[in-house]
Amino acid sequence: MKHTAARFLLLLVAGAAVLLAAKVITDYDHNVDFGRYHTYSWLKVRADPLWADRIRSAVDSQLTAKGWTPAAEGDASVAAFESTATQPRIETFYDNFGGGWRWHGWGDGIATTEVENIPIGTLVVDIFDTPTKKLLWRGVAKDTLSEKPEKNEKKLDKAMAEMFEHFPPKPKE
Repeated sequence: MKHTAARFLLLLVAGAAVLLAAKVITDYDHNVDFGRYHTYSWLKVRADPLWADRIRSAVDSQLTAKGWTPAAEGDASVAAFESTATQPRIETFYDNFGGGWRWHGWGDGIATTEVENIPIGTLVVDIFDTPTKKLLWRGVAKDTLSEKPEKNEKKLDKAMAEMFEHFPPKPKE
């Protein structure tokens, strides 16, 4: 029984670590030759006013590192959208060592359960073909937000690096 409880605790901790790591997903039109795109312009950034410039700067940094150049009207157009939501996290604390649920029933301890609403930030970056307005590529990053803006800025930079790691997509052979 002790091994089963230990495995369960290990799975719980591993699951919590996965929830705290940023989740980044990208998708693109597999029929598009990204080699023909070299310039980009911004459509809009819809985000908290303090974050709009940070998001634009992070995306600019990634695109210019990939050889794309900002232009008044580029071959591609970029839009970014930020949103936040809350996700409940339930934690139970036991008073008195050995109290609470036991393998053979309930003990004499007291259990206190707290629900904490964790803010989750989502950032969507879309890249469109400028003349046709057709969606070419989408990146989505989700992560828990900190109360400290400097930690969130580091998370933004890390998520953008991961999002654009394989950008532009290689052509099909």
